[in-house]
Amino acid sequence: MEKKQSAMLAVLIIAIIIVAVLFYGEFTGGFSFVSISDGSNPQEQYQFSKNLDVWFMLMLVAFLMIFIRKFEWGVCLATLLSAAASFVIYLALQQFVFDYTVWDQALLIRAVICAITLVIAIGVFLGTCKMWQYLLIGVAFGFVYCLVEYIIGNVEIFGTLATDPGGSVLVHLCAAYFGIGVALGIRDKTAFDEPMYTTTHSVTFVWLASMLLWMLWPSFVCSLLPLESVTTGTITCYMAGIGSLLSTYFVSSMLGKINCLVFTYAMLCGPVAIGAPLLSVGPWGGLLIGLIAGAVSTLCFVYLQPWFTKKIGVMDMMGVHNLHGVGGWMGAIFVSVIVGSVSTFVIAIIVFVIVMVTGFVIGLVVRATRGSMVICDDDFDFVKTEAPKDLPEEAPAASPAEA
Repeated sequence: MEKKQSAMLAVLIIAIIIVAVLFYGEFTGGFSFVSISDGSNPQEQYQFSKNLDVWFMLMLVAFLMIFIRKFEWGVCLATLLSAAASFVIYLALQQFVFDYTVWDQALLIRAVICAITLVIAIGVFLGTCKMWQYLLIGVAFGFVYCLVEYIIGNVEIFGTLATDPGGSVLVHLCAAYFGIGVALGIRDKTAFDEPMYTTTHSVTFVWLASMLLWMLWPSFVCSLLPLESVTTGTITCYMAGIGSLLSTYFVSSMLGKINCLVFTYAMLCGPVAIGAPLLSVGPWGGLLIGLIAGAVSTLCFVYLQPWFTKKIGVMDMMGVHNLHGVGGWMGAIFVSVIVGSVSTFVIAIIVFVIVMVTGFVIGLVVRATRGSMVICDDDFDFVKTEAPKDLPEEAPAASPAEA
């Protein structure tokens, strides 16, 4: 049996075991549900819509990464497989390890946040592993994320817990350095030779995804907040987003013509950085943080990316570090200064070490089971019905000026 068939069979067996465990839990009364149908729980009703918004954002992250013209379908499938595996594993661990037996909207939101964190992370090494391996990585990441979430929520530094209501550390810093850890384990040097050719059409998808993500970001950072904090969190997040949008534009303009991929990514750094200090500053503080974050992220895309990838020896395929890694560190630093406590920053360092080490180990497993492949290419996995390249092309339609 070929290696691919063996790997797929192993994944199928693992999936059957997982489903069997969950099915057993259902028949032994392992969990219960919180109902929102009677309207008596406004928090559940609010979080229902936010749950769907975060799922929507997860899918938009795929379109944010879809610019490589010969690897558009692969991005979509990798996103779906990563999200599915990590979501299910997270729920299983919460029920059977952490004894979370009441399934409510908060639990479902936490699970999809785990999934979106991994979807962000795969952007570092996207296209450098076989498609079935995204399932393997998703299973492993579910364990890593649960550990990180537990540390952030329960470990006190100098008697103080980390402050991270909007996920600067839990989501963005975790995603960036887990992805880098995996990439270091895989260490595919051919990624440096990928030209990453784009089309106007593919980059238009990136524009659309970026603008919708910007609009929906308050749903993400406010999804687990108590109702009394939602309005504050929403306006502060939007102000941070406006700040990064403006500073990204001004810095990009000063550097010459605007690089659409840099702009559409860096404009989101304000919402990334505001995650930790979300409830520790007001709207004008959020605007200032956004202005700083957008400028820094833009400069990182232009100047840090070449140096950074050369030094670590792997290519950050989607520039995840310049948005999520840098934004995550800024969030941890900002909140530490604002609240006068280093607890969040120390926790960020602990998270950095954990996800780098575990990511690297998982990357080594991926490398050992991957075999040979052509990176960032849809031809290996998908049936295509496009016309052969040797057929004569139709004459282009005349432009309005020529008609």
